[in-house]
Amino acid sequence: MTSFETATGLRFEPPGPGPWEQDPVHFPRPLTRYFQETHAPSFKRGTNDFARFYGMLIDGLQIGYVNGFGYNQVLPAPDAEIPERFQRAEQTWARKLWREQLRDWDESRKPAAIVTHRELQAVDPDALSDVELVAYLTRCRDHHSAMIAQHMRFTAGAVLPTGDFLAHVGDWTGLPPSELLGLMRGSAAVSAGGSDEMDRLKKAFAEEPAARALLASDGDPAEVLASLRSLGSEAGAAVSGYLDLVGHRLVDGFDIAEPSALELPDALLRAIRVAVSGEPQAASDVEARIAEVRSRVPSAHQAEFDELLGEARLTYRLRDERGVYSDIWASGLMRRAALAAGRRVAGRGRIASPQQMLDASLDEMCALVAGTGGPTADELARRAEYRAAWTARDVPPVLGPPKPPPPDLSALPPAVGRLMRATGIALGHLFGSSQAQNEEKVLFGLAASKGVYEGPARRVSGPSEFGRIAKGDVLVTESTSEAFNILLPLLGGIVTDNGGLLSHAAIVSREYGIPGVVGTREATERIADGVRVRVDGDAGEVTVLG
Repeated sequence: MTSFETATGLRFEPPGPGPWEQDPVHFPRPLTRYFQETHAPSFKRGTNDFARFYGMLIDGLQIGYVNGFGYNQVLPAPDAEIPERFQRAEQTWARKLWREQLRDWDESRKPAAIVTHRELQAVDPDALSDVELVAYLTRCRDHHSAMIAQHMRFTAGAVLPTGDFLAHVGDWTGLPPSELLGLMRGSAAVSAGGSDEMDRLKKAFAEEPAARALLASDGDPAEVLASLRSLGSEAGAAVSGYLDLVGHRLVDGFDIAEPSALELPDALLRAIRVAVSGEPQAASDVEARIAEVRSRVPSAHQAEFDELLGEARLTYRLRDERGVYSDIWASGLMRRAALAAGRRVAGRGRIASPQQMLDASLDEMCALVAGTGGPTADELARRAEYRAAWTARDVPPVLGPPKPPPPDLSALPPAVGRLMRATGIALGHLFGSSQAQNEEKVLFGLAASKGVYEGPARRVSGPSEFGRIAKGDVLVTESTSEAFNILLPLLGGIVTDNGGLLSHAAIVSREYGIPGVVGTREATERIADGVRVRVDGDAGEVTVLG
């Protein structure tokens, strides 16, 4: 498809030569102008880094935005670099290069990112002069840009060992990927909301009845959180530490249009109540399942199975950590800065509300703060209305000519073929939804997390509606990001339209041990809010019970 025009006359042209694929898993709605201009170059830079680091036959990916929707394109490696890439691919397996990246992440990149997050977070943007606020907006944008590149730089390290495990063990056992990915449970604490700060929170509330009583009180949620923070006890310090860690992160998505945790105090407070209540999570049977799968591996390969599983479990946490501690936090800080700028400009009568600033580009934000120009309130309102009116379902999934066939892996040197196969399998399970034909009352998705659960469907179109989630609800949404794990304690099950077995919704549902079905394509259209549903995470089916 070279071009496409919607029924309302919105035209979609390819953003450049070659084939382009929309990414509804990460970007189910149109993106703000700020995000588009910040994300595209950083995304390309980060993916180029991992492609070169591992010796891939691609040069990374680039993203083009068409009417606010992101379309990805794979870039081929330069011909002159192919011999060098072949050599690097050999080193990938011989040296287990993902371990080098994991050390870099743990010892350097993650700690440095947290330091900068906290430095920016310590600034009160409302106390800055106009000139200082313009500089702060730019500083937050520069940090956000660096964190997007960092997120992408560690993508291959997060998925390559998992894809290699799926490739080999799938060949040996014939078991479906859903069974094999269940063996990853327990290896990504961050995906289950785990952190040192959460551990401290749980311990403090277990030891302080007065703090537990305040937590359970019926006051305004924001005021309850503020009162908990002000406690002159270990519980108060623990609450402050936890909110300083998660409060300014986006709750879902990656764009500054999405709310941060502290902007949803009711949902955040209810999630904390569940997390510290001592209610046990679903018991993990992962050791028994590992033993069962291992028994199906030919004895000649069992030692190799152990090694492959160990490497996959070792790096699996990178899948979510690289976002939670990189751009999801940085994007939340940029949102905070933009809203502060919006309050200032709205106070001068230049725009109608602080939220309108979120639809300005960085240059426009700075101009509005400095009083040197910028879009009108009406123009910003039109941009927000457009973003609210469209979803990925409304626009073409591909643009440009058809994709060329994938390379014949058997014709490549073994190390390169193994590398490309593992990467292709992992990315396929990240983006690929079910293709099964849905029925009137039954939707067929991908079996992301085992178990069967019945409960009320909570249909939410975006993070701004997460406050409607009650304990025991089944979340029905287009997709989720790794940041959503903060609210997972409230859920009885997860159902998504988009994404595969390595999507964030699939990972967090496995880590929490709640039934999950992903990639149904039509759940948000076919399941009404409040209707009772059965989520069968064993079969990958969602049944509308009425």
